[in-house]
Amino acid sequence: MNTPYQKPTSRRGRIVFFLWRNLPRFFLVGLALLIVILASAISGKKAAIQEEQMAAVSNERPPVNVVTMTVKPTTISNRLNLPGVIEEWIRLNLSAEIAGTVRDVLVAEGDAVQAGNVLLRIEDDDYRIAVDRAQAAYDLALADFKRDQAVHAKGIIPTAEMEAIRTRMQTAKADLDNARLLLRRCTVTAPIDGVIRRLDAKRGTFLGVGDPLGVILQIDTVKAVIGIPESDIPAVRRLEQIEVQIRALDNRRIVGTRSFLSASPDTAARLYRLELSLENGDHAILPGMFTRADIVKQQHDNALAVPMFSVISRNEQTYVFVEKEGVAEKRMVTTGISEEWLVEITSGLQAGDRVIVEGHRDVEDGRPVTVVKEVSEPGRLTL
Repeated sequence: MNTPYQKPTSRRGRIVFFLWRNLPRFFLVGLALLIVILASAISGKKAAIQEEQMAAVSNERPPVNVVTMTVKPTTISNRLNLPGVIEEWIRLNLSAEIAGTVRDVLVAEGDAVQAGNVLLRIEDDDYRIAVDRAQAAYDLALADFKRDQAVHAKGIIPTAEMEAIRTRMQTAKADLDNARLLLRRCTVTAPIDGVIRRLDAKRGTFLGVGDPLGVILQIDTVKAVIGIPESDIPAVRRLEQIEVQIRALDNRRIVGTRSFLSASPDTAARLYRLELSLENGDHAILPGMFTRADIVKQQHDNALAVPMFSVISRNEQTYVFVEKEGVAEKRMVTTGISEEWLVEITSGLQAGDRVIVEGHRDVEDGRPVTVVKEVSEPGRLTL
């Protein structure tokens, strides 16, 4: 017959009983803690071994030959270089205002003319006869008006008849003025200062009203026409002067003044027409010449800049290597605007730092380096 198990009643017995019953649990918890401690120790030892190995490898590797550039404050700009074309300031198409045969042509294509200079004359015999006829008609109407006006004052001629006589006199005067106007139009003069671009009228040519006579270009001032992308309109709108370069004139550089910026795009390419006025007193700049506009959108003075190819972007990090006491030092940097081969560094560098600009992709942080060359303008870098 089995005797039922009774828990100990003494304090010592209860403690012994609790430990005995929970011994497997205590063993498992202790085993887990031991595993964690051992894993941590192994991991620390592994990291230390790796550091020792890297240091040993680094010490065993020979220094890397590099080229450096000392960072100095400079001016860097965010520029926009766009093509354009030169156009005349004014293009004036001349047309005949009367019909007739060209009698004299007094200019040739390419001649410079001033406003009021005679360009050509149209035969005016018919128009002179018309003026004489209109003059005679007006003189007669005026004499009749003056005579009848005196008679009207005596009450002999009715007022209505007097008004008709006045109207005839005024009509005759208008006919005379028109005849004189047509006679003056037989002499064609230049309405503006300019250059004869084309001359359609030739001596002996019969002209009708509206027929083309020629084209005058005003080029004392010309305009450089540039197509501006819509994304750059806000920057261009702030500028009053823009420098342009004309290749046909040995890359001559001229500062133009903004005279017009269209409110809507002119082409399907969504380019907005920008016109720059250029002084051209010597007429060296000719319409049709190609040009390029150098538009400075932003400019930072006393900025730190390095060659673009010296900046490394990897794993969402942007950094450069700086040579310091014969060792490569990794510097995290923030970049700003760029110009040609330079990029602005807004944080991470200081003036005087020696940035590795060649050989930087063969080093790592802490690697010994040998500076074989130091440059100020790495346009032609060679080890």
